[in-house]
Amino acid sequence: MSQFHLIAPSGYCINQKAAQRGVQRLLESGHQVENQTIIPRRQQRFAGTQAQRLDDINGLVNLKGENNIVLAVRGGYGASRLLESIDWAGLAKRQQQDPLLICGHSDFTVIQLGLLALHNVMTFSGPMLAGNFGAPELDAFTQEHFWRALRNPTFSIEWQGNGPDWECEGLLWGGNLAMLVSLIGTPWLPDIDDGILVLEDINEHPFRVERMLLQLYHAGILARQSAIVLGSFSGSAPNEYDAGYSLETMVDFIRSRLDIPVITGLAFGHEQQTVTLPLGAQAFLKHDNSGSRLTISGHPVIKA
Repeated sequence: MSQFHLIAPSGYCINQKAAQRGVQRLLESGHQVENQTIIPRRQQRFAGTQAQRLDDINGLVNLKGENNIVLAVRGGYGASRLLESIDWAGLAKRQQQDPLLICGHSDFTVIQLGLLALHNVMTFSGPMLAGNFGAPELDAFTQEHFWRALRNPTFSIEWQGNGPDWECEGLLWGGNLAMLVSLIGTPWLPDIDDGILVLEDINEHPFRVERMLLQLYHAGILARQSAIVLGSFSGSAPNEYDAGYSLETMVDFIRSRLDIPVITGLAFGHEQQTVTLPLGAQAFLKHDNSGSRLTISGHPVIKA
């Protein structure tokens, strides 16, 4: 069994019952859950003061033991406030000694990309305590793919994607689209050529998703990749004003600007059903009429 260490660098966990339900599920599965006292912590809309939330991250440098799974309680907003004060070098040194398995998504993406950009530290873009482990019903797909990623030095994900026939390999990176775009022009955005860029978001109308993708396009970031994979874009339904403009037609427009494929349909993001992706790992992508497949390796895993 593993030891989960909770962190809350972003928004206040408004669904306290879900967080406690997630803790209880992990305990009942035989895991340890450390740092539970941060769950009710609050200042304004944030999960504690600036100093408290920063200590959640910088305190990982001194976290003892092996097979530590660092799990974000939730996303929201707040991690961007911490970027200039994070002990990036200390965290990188800690990872060299005995890698922490750091997992989260949404707002947490900026910290994950910062670690990858500055020190090539790999983390997992995947479920969080409240929204996933604390869901009314724990999704079996999400649970299985979480442990698949954390336990296997090489693993595969298969789905029925949409896009042209394509094969490529490269460094797997990405996460939440809005958070990634917010890092353009900063030291915390990885400078990656020939990567496989995986993106997701929530509550963004298709035109806002398009605007963010175009910003990545105009910045030259999309064209430098080997492939783009789109996960879930929850809450992106068009309205009457759109008159046929939709997430699908938006994707077609983005495809028309690129010479690399945009593969859609991956269960990755803010839905209850999500895969877990090690950001910074090596990946091989194949898409054809039979479907899509990502084979991933080179990431840290739980030691037997």
